[in-house]
Amino acid sequence: MAAVDVFEDEPLLDTRHPLLLMDKVVCTPHIGYVTRDEYELQFAEIFDQINAYVAGTPINVVSPDRLMAIINR
Repeated sequence: MAAVDVFEDEPLLDTRHPLLLMDKVVCTPHIGYVTRDEYELQFAEIFDQINAYVAGTPINVVSPDRLMAIINR
């Protein structure tokens, strides 16, 4: 069984595409639409994280122990 929402060629328009014909595969459209406000929010957060890292005070670190091990080499 598989669920797929990203395809090699998008949008997937061919109703005879092999994935669409498989009984144990669920295909949904890839939601690639994002509002301008959401892009601005995401990019602002990304820039804040980059600037904090460059300043030596990283934020939103997923693995702080691993980061400290790399920094302290």
